[in-house]
Amino acid sequence: MRMYDCIDKKKKGIKLTANELTAMVQEYVEEKIPDYQMAAFLMAVYFQGMNQEELAAFTDAMAASGEKMDLSSIEGIKVDKHSTGGVGDKTTLIVGAIVAACGGKVAKMSGRGLGFTGGTIDKLEAIPGFCTNLSKEQFFYNVNTIGVSVTGQSAKLAPADKKLYALRDVTAIVDSIPLIAASIMSKKIAAGSDRILLDVTTGSGAFMKQQDDAVQLAETMVAIGKHAKLPTVALITDMDVPLGNAIGNNLEVIEAIEVLQGKGPIDVREICIELSAYMLFLSEIDTLNQCKKKAEKSLQDGSAFAKFHQMVKAQGGDTKFLNNSSLFPKASYHYEMFAGERGYIASMNTEQFGNASMILGAGRIKKDDQIDFTAGIYLHKKTGDKIEPGDTLFTLYSSSYEAILEAEKVLKEAFQIGKDKPKERKLILKCIGVHP
Repeated sequence: MRMYDCIDKKKKGIKLTANELTAMVQEYVEEKIPDYQMAAFLMAVYFQGMNQEELAAFTDAMAASGEKMDLSSIEGIKVDKHSTGGVGDKTTLIVGAIVAACGGKVAKMSGRGLGFTGGTIDKLEAIPGFCTNLSKEQFFYNVNTIGVSVTGQSAKLAPADKKLYALRDVTAIVDSIPLIAASIMSKKIAAGSDRILLDVTTGSGAFMKQQDDAVQLAETMVAIGKHAKLPTVALITDMDVPLGNAIGNNLEVIEAIEVLQGKGPIDVREICIELSAYMLFLSEIDTLNQCKKKAEKSLQDGSAFAKFHQMVKAQGGDTKFLNNSSLFPKASYHYEMFAGERGYIASMNTEQFGNASMILGAGRIKKDDQIDFTAGIYLHKKTGDKIEPGDTLFTLYSSSYEAILEAEKVLKEAFQIGKDKPKERKLILKCIGVHP
């Protein structure tokens, strides 16, 4: 294989063979292919795309570029969940506990947050003492005995993806659906679970702003899963409004705890029950309808919260914080934004809320940035809510008062007020993949 020939073929829209794609990925990881040639190839893919066979081979090669997890020592069907990200998305903390409480097995490898999309690992590390760097033996033992464990993603998994993403990031090729799909699915395949549930978000707070693009991405990933003999379901979920009321690590952990205790915001509960039901269905626990009932019951009877408690304790976390959320550290400064007129919140630019939380210190601009666990935004009002002059809209938290003032400027432009109540939006917009 000559890289020049592969670039030329893809530039002309000619199909590449599995052998060519496999050799390309392998040689790039081994640094036998320079960045400038791989960047040229990726740009050709951006314009010419890949057919299903090419994309499956490319994804397989990325998954095989490093270590593959063997989860066979964990009993039962292991189901993984991946979200394409959003604002206020704390679902993994809740869903893993629900699924485990209902008899499923969740061996979850997660990453840290970058930009306004918070990472599950960051959220869990907001619990004092919680260890996200487990040995394989401890990780497997926890899943076998508790049903759920969350650990940091090994750098040895799909190293081709890390190299390719870094290159895409600096060459304006991030927003390519086949390359996004290959990136996500290569890591999921390498992580070793038996089934996958994808939460593909769409709207102003999602990577895929348009629903049609989100559907195309979901269908592409489901097709890759089918090729890999890895049953995959994708739910298209709404991210035109922040999920829940809390944005920021400590705030989101507290909100997740509230949901697990049978309280918390209705939208978070609803979407977590749906995600859990599909994970349980993929685990062959029961019919989809019965799985939904089991998920709801686990929140009502406290069994999901008990599982979360077990997981936190097993990973070194201080469980006192789960029983008394007032123990979580408080931000040095907090600031309330008030309504100046009567009406309804007609719409929200969710991405701007994410950007404001990042300004406050809750997110990272660069991977090595330190985050402020106490920083974030609490939303007292959201799209569809009626407001009166003087009502508290949002409370901002940060260790920097200057950051609060800067974030306030962003938030003033991040929502619209109208006279009429807007039409209620669905949380689950579409399901793609295996159906009951």
